[in-house]
Amino acid sequence: MSALRDRLRGLRAQAGQAVAAPAPVPAPRKTTTEDLRWLLGVRARSHARPSTPFPARDRELFGEEIAPGLRYTEEHVDWPGPPASIDTRFARREDHIDPARLLHFDTETTGLAGGTGTRAFMIGAADWQNGRLRLRQLTITTMAAEPAMLRSFAGWLDPQRVLVSYNGKCYDAPLLATRYRLARLANPLAGLDHLDLLHPVRRHWKGHWENCRLATAERQLLGVLREDDLPGSEAPAAWLTYLRGGPATNLRRVAAHNAQDLKSLAGVLLRLSALGGAGADRPS
Repeated sequence: MSALRDRLRGLRAQAGQAVAAPAPVPAPRKTTTEDLRWLLGVRARSHARPSTPFPARDRELFGEEIAPGLRYTEEHVDWPGPPASIDTRFARREDHIDPARLLHFDTETTGLAGGTGTRAFMIGAADWQNGRLRLRQLTITTMAAEPAMLRSFAGWLDPQRVLVSYNGKCYDAPLLATRYRLARLANPLAGLDHLDLLHPVRRHWKGHWENCRLATAERQLLGVLREDDLPGSEAPAAWLTYLRGGPATNLRRVAAHNAQDLKSLAGVLLRLSALGGAGADRPS
């Protein structure tokens, strides 16, 4: 076969035709593992570490959503009920008051420093309904829901209401006044009578107790010992954690803490009222 090819080349040379060099024959391509996987329809195995699934988080919250980002809870609890008329000479000039006028309230906020950067993310209130204590709570789960919360709380107030708080005159009421002003809403707390229980508790028991915090007052006067209570200092972190997509576990504990504060407010008020005019310091 090679002799025939040489003879043909010689004939072409005699005829004056250029002889083309034979084209190189490419070496056969080796079949790789990737080729076999492609032919068989098998996907290549990744050498990267398998991704860890996003951990399941408990996002379940309490109550019902009454506006976008605003949740509402309400419950009626058995609690030592008030007398037909409450003696309030321990804190005010008026001798007695109808318990139906009372609204105990407490806020959970993003900090204790105050100022325009601090906001309430939960407002709790308690009043007497047919001999039982009604607890209501408003909680925002978005920043944009704050005006809706403020409007809802305003609907619980009227000029005949008497506010009951613990250090609320110095903290809760001014904070809410600021939030209403920033939201360009009328402040429904302005002008209302306000019983701040911290001051009479201090007058009676300062120096006898280690401090006059509400937790101390409820323990000394009501025998309340809280279990698994989330400290108030941890409430801001619980709310911010939920806003950032974290679990609702501690936010539910904040709600339980707030509910106990409301019950303790009602109980401490009745204990102060039981002191009567003889043991009370009438304000000047």
